[in-house]
Amino acid sequence: MIRRYCFAMLLSFAVLAPVAASVAAPVAAPASPTAIHGATLFPTTPKAKPDGKKWRLAYVGSGDYDEYHRTLRALAQGLQQLGWLTVPDIPDNLNAKDTWGFLAKHAKSDTLTFVEDAWVQPGNFDASLRPIVRETVTRRLKERGDIDLIIAMGTWAGQDMAALGAPVSTVVMSTSDPVAAGIVASAEDSGMDNLHARVQPQRYQRQVRLFREIVPFKTLGLVYEDSPEGRTYAAVPAVEQVAKEQGFEVKSCFAVSNNVDAAQAQSNALECYRKLSTEVDAVYVTVHRGVTPENIGNIAAVLREAKVACFAMLGSAQVRAGLLMSLAQADSSYVGLFHAETIARIFNGAQPRQLSQIWVDPPKIAINLETARRIGFDPPVDILLAADEVYEEK
Repeated sequence: MIRRYCFAMLLSFAVLAPVAASVAAPVAAPASPTAIHGATLFPTTPKAKPDGKKWRLAYVGSGDYDEYHRTLRALAQGLQQLGWLTVPDIPDNLNAKDTWGFLAKHAKSDTLTFVEDAWVQPGNFDASLRPIVRETVTRRLKERGDIDLIIAMGTWAGQDMAALGAPVSTVVMSTSDPVAAGIVASAEDSGMDNLHARVQPQRYQRQVRLFREIVPFKTLGLVYEDSPEGRTYAAVPAVEQVAKEQGFEVKSCFAVSNNVDAAQAQSNALECYRKLSTEVDAVYVTVHRGVTPENIGNIAAVLREAKVACFAMLGSAQVRAGLLMSLAQADSSYVGLFHAETIARIFNGAQPRQLSQIWVDPPKIAINLETARRIGFDPPVDILLAADEVYEEK
């Protein structure tokens, strides 16, 4: 019997004191006490602005996406861990905008504040509104000058802030590949003094190589929107690189994601996975607005019915929902602390460009044994031994 396989991925936003000119390019040191190459080291201890006032944070978003509010929550928890603020438990049912409002009202700090009315995004992934977002940010900074740091959440937000030249310190969060998206110049150098983004070099190449080492497929399916952003979310360049190296074919199905409502995006994604599940040896389930917590169970059911084994990059959430296995993404608290440390060092005098952008999450394996049973997949013993999380029902 021929087995079909899939590999699922979900990836997964001041005028500052001058810093020493001798400080050079960043070095890779994820979530370390200091991440500066050179003599000057910047701490993460709480510190108010030179005039004694609080640092003021703004939010520029890309749209409504589950990862965004989780990242924002994790950032707040990281800042709390570093002593910058205290915040009560954030309700689970809030989107990013409501989470921002909650932090603006309830986070207690002597050194920083989430500015409630400094929140902007282009509707819900409405590309036609992106120029308005850039204009709104520019006008706010020029006319009021009351923002010290912008959290740019998602690829669109990062691109828009980069297009503006990052006029104030900007920390880009929750992007699939900020280098491929043109947000930063490279993993080692953002290319702009006020710009910083978390980068995981070669992440997707490593995943695809590992998947093919376990399952020697000849044809790999990808679902994504046929747009520059869609190709970035789906790590298409990385997949094509490995395909060329290893000699397998990539078969695509295009599912419109932007400028449609959430229900349509989910339907588009589901239909593409249903189509590909009968045409390829393997499927790499990538980032897409239609691959949501509400829809992942439907995608998993389609793949189970077609006896398609799935390796999910998101980790526990998608494996728990029925996909076969994954290299689980590290707990979001690690990501939140990385961004919190970055912001803390900026407020202690660093330019964003000086700080390391490179972050590597600790690898963990998750597997759904019920899915394995249903699709007739017998996991290798070494995979079972290496599994950190095992789910037996779904």
